[in-house]
Amino acid sequence: MPDTISFARGAPSLDIVDVEGLKAAAAAAFDEDAAGTTAYGTSVGYVPLRNWLAERHGVQPENVLVTNGSMQADAFLFDELVSSGDAVIVEKPTYDRTLLSLKGRGADVRMVSLASDGIDTDELRALLESGVRPTLAHIIPNFQNPAGYTLSLEKRHALLALAAEYGFTIFEDDPYVAIRFTGEQLPTMLELDEGKGNVVYASSFSKTVCPGIRVGYLVGAADTIKAIAGRATNTYISPNQVAQSIVYRFCVGGGLDRSIATVKAALAERVAALTAALDRELPEASYVAPEGGYFMWVSLPEGTDVAQLFTAAGEHGVTFVKGTDFLLEGGENTLRLAYSGTPVAQVEEGIKRLAAAYRSLPAAV
Repeated sequence: MPDTISFARGAPSLDIVDVEGLKAAAAAAFDEDAAGTTAYGTSVGYVPLRNWLAERHGVQPENVLVTNGSMQADAFLFDELVSSGDAVIVEKPTYDRTLLSLKGRGADVRMVSLASDGIDTDELRALLESGVRPTLAHIIPNFQNPAGYTLSLEKRHALLALAAEYGFTIFEDDPYVAIRFTGEQLPTMLELDEGKGNVVYASSFSKTVCPGIRVGYLVGAADTIKAIAGRATNTYISPNQVAQSIVYRFCVGGGLDRSIATVKAALAERVAALTAALDRELPEASYVAPEGGYFMWVSLPEGTDVAQLFTAAGEHGVTFVKGTDFLLEGGENTLRLAYSGTPVAQVEEGIKRLAAAYRSLPAAV
């Protein structure tokens, strides 16, 4: 069997990671601040990076907490705001690990339909009017994982209005925001909220620097950040100061901007190759080409069994993630294709294999 071509994992291929820039940033971290880089630090994170992030988001440092990756930030926020039995709004579909994390905490997860312009705010309002009172709404606004969709400006305003009216917090989970390669950049809900405290924002350097760096952060009301910092102290005293110091030097040295430009150019080329290959090899597939990010959601004709397709695809040397992994129910004819780790040279062959796997299914005959 030929080597497997993977559309499964949302990670950049090595050719678009700035390894030399990271080496230089690491050297600068130790040369410029060996004491701070090698120390325990405190739970708020590496202070220069925290200050840089505060300035970037137009907030005070006490509104920022730097963590070991954004999933650690998610976990701290869920522990702070979500108790067993609490209703939590998520998109339908949503990131599979968010579902697992919330279900593991005993949350009453309520999925609200996702359209190509974001969560259905009319459906959400109807749910709220029916008496559901969520503590939190988890939203991935830009190039959503798994769908690749982006929340429209109109819906951003609508969500903020609903949060203010019904008293829930919007968790704006935004790791892909910088990776826009077409279309108009939209303001974050954190910006639109203008300090009213309805939004806690999270992002990460995993998608713009490299996944192995494991540096994420939260931005929110000072009292919320202080409470979460207390949880962080009791969890690990301080996050990884070495990684955060390297990220700081990478950012202030211009590496972040260069890396983002490289990633955006590469992923734009991969999306173009992916959509062309799907149109040619698997015209039965329907999709919305993303304007950025790592992922594309694909629907196949009703009756397609994505579990059977997954098995057949493995036999044909290609893999993906089943749409059912991102849902509490349904989605049996859907899948997520991650193109971030698949160079253009492999995209066409990968889709040919996927199409052959699809045509091997009894339902497709």
